[in-house]
Amino acid sequence: MSESAVTLSFWENDVAVLSIDLPGKGANVLSTAVLDELAGHLDALEKRSDLAGLVIRSGKPGTFLAGADLREFVSSLGAAKDVIAAMCRRGQTLFQRLSRCPFVTVAAIDGVCLGGGAELAMWCDRRVMATSPKTQFGLPEVKLGLFPGWGGTARLPRIAGLGNAVEMITGGESIAADAAMALGLADDVTSAEKLDAAALAVVRDEQQTRKYVEDRRRWSGPISISETELAFLGATASGFIQQQTKGHYPAPLAALEVLLEGAAMDADAACEAEAAGMAELFGSPVNAALLNVFFLADRNKKDTGVANDVVPREVKHVGVIGAGIMGSGIAAACVRRELPTTITDAAAEALARSTKLVLEEVSYNKLTKATDVQRTLKFAPLLNATTSDVELAAADVVIEAVVENASVKRQVFGRIEGKMRDDAILASNTSTIPIAKLAEGLKRPELFCGIHFFNPVRKMPLVEVIRGPKTSDATIATAVALAKRIGKSPIVVNDGPGFLVNRLLLPYMNEAVELLLDGAKVEHIEKSAKSFGMPMGPLTLFDVVGLDTAVNAGLVMHEAFPERTVVSSVLPTLMKAGRLGQKSLAGFFRYKHATARGERDEEFDRLIGPLLREPKKLSRDDLTNRLFLPMVLEATRILEENIVRDVRDVDLGLIYGIGFPPFKGGLLFWADTLGAAKIVEMLQPLSSLGERMQPTAMLLEMAKSGKRFYDR
Repeated sequence: MSESAVTLSFWENDVAVLSIDLPGKGANVLSTAVLDELAGHLDALEKRSDLAGLVIRSGKPGTFLAGADLREFVSSLGAAKDVIAAMCRRGQTLFQRLSRCPFVTVAAIDGVCLGGGAELAMWCDRRVMATSPKTQFGLPEVKLGLFPGWGGTARLPRIAGLGNAVEMITGGESIAADAAMALGLADDVTSAEKLDAAALAVVRDEQQTRKYVEDRRRWSGPISISETELAFLGATASGFIQQQTKGHYPAPLAALEVLLEGAAMDADAACEAEAAGMAELFGSPVNAALLNVFFLADRNKKDTGVANDVVPREVKHVGVIGAGIMGSGIAAACVRRELPTTITDAAAEALARSTKLVLEEVSYNKLTKATDVQRTLKFAPLLNATTSDVELAAADVVIEAVVENASVKRQVFGRIEGKMRDDAILASNTSTIPIAKLAEGLKRPELFCGIHFFNPVRKMPLVEVIRGPKTSDATIATAVALAKRIGKSPIVVNDGPGFLVNRLLLPYMNEAVELLLDGAKVEHIEKSAKSFGMPMGPLTLFDVVGLDTAVNAGLVMHEAFPERTVVSSVLPTLMKAGRLGQKSLAGFFRYKHATARGERDEEFDRLIGPLLREPKKLSRDDLTNRLFLPMVLEATRILEENIVRDVRDVDLGLIYGIGFPPFKGGLLFWADTLGAAKIVEMLQPLSSLGERMQPTAMLLEMAKSGKRFYDR
């Protein structure tokens, strides 16, 4: 590093201040160079006998320390266990110095304080935090397949209590300043403007009382807890973790073991146990996969959606056409981010329902778990519900969210386009219909694109921004910026049937039906998908999506790819019997109410029985291969057709769009762990099923050359 990241100053003659400000970066991370700088400053300061205290703060307003430099982590993934343990011990030893300086140490935290940054702050004697919404304190390492490795598992339970430490470390969630204060992690909370003064006041108070000296002694020893309490905590926490992770994520249970083991040790021994435990997790397949997901998300945050330096237009007003579930969800997403929104529908009753849904959603207070009247009063003026198309004239972007029918959508566009400003963007929330088809007849196709949200909008982070053949870069850049403004993760997709996610999802769902017809039991199909890591089985997914919706999407795909889209009578048979999925309380399963767990019923067996073919002998591996290999094959076709700009868009799209298991790193990351040659071998017994199971030219070339998807 050519420029210093850690600067030393003095607020008063006996109060030293280390300000961390990584040059050229939006956030501070603890790289090796930064840690070396910190060590150098401590070397000098520890020799002084005239200091009352040291304050560590950030030179970047709104962000303290985002944690370790994960790119350095990646470079060490193949290191031996003793090397990883030694890396942890070096960090622990450095941070422990903050709890042994001949003066009080105080962390002044404004903004995010995560991972290694939180560990640094915890090894300080005291912590003061700004009350701004950006201030978050957390140890999210389990989300990367790890647990804290610089003393966090030893230090946190001694400050905040073992039960609280178990919850924070195994859950990986962050807490705000007030919650940190309640746990004893923060010694004072104040406004960001008064944070430095508060830190100085803590130094002066500790200079007089020297309470920190007693805390140092207490926090260095074992934790006072009975064997009965320890056993109860271990049993309850272990059961909860296994229920949440389904055995797919080893880090939370490993963290629990280290926390419980370290409770009976002194802090030094607990740190050694932590380092040894980290060495077991670091570089594991799950760790590598979750690191990949982190970098996928980080890349997406920086992606403007276009290759050129195009400045997106400012969006001050959004219009939404269609007051159904999707339109209401899109409107709520905009209003929540304080973006004025007009929603229109021909039916006044639908608008009334939509207004109620939107305001209920944006007014919900997570803390009280109830509607907040003050939030309602704040957000209500931002929503305009009207049956008049004329009121869309003020919108910078108008998003159509009507029924998934090309003819109906084009009628809406013909009616609306002339009422919009000449520079306003028109977009469709279509999930499968090609943008080129929808753009037929538009006067300004360069200002038209797809902005496809996923259901339910409030929960699903993904948005597909679809580029039509005539869509301009400025339109795409503006759509991407809008999606990010309302808290979504947009992926730019070139035009084509099904776009990205649905094109990959439909082969998976299609194959589930084929497996059923080949004699696989419903419960075995569902279990196979869930064992792989999917959030729900494919047949349950049919019921959630709606069988009628799935049929419409399937028809689009069959029209485009008839040679590999199998048509069966299963869905039409169920639909004819009034079984549309959860919304009709019956589909592949029967439901007591719309949100109940699905149950098998005899009526389903009666309807499907005549359709079944001669049963095949199918192992669990057969089920898994038939469900997921068609997705890999379809992904190769998507890459061959340049539907996406990067293979990483495929992986993030499926993780965010359908819940593809993050612990596998993404569809193509998982495929790379198998290798193209192995996948070709796995496909050989399935070749009789036709083109949908036959290797593509890309896959065969990769098998021959040894290249990976992530090499592209």
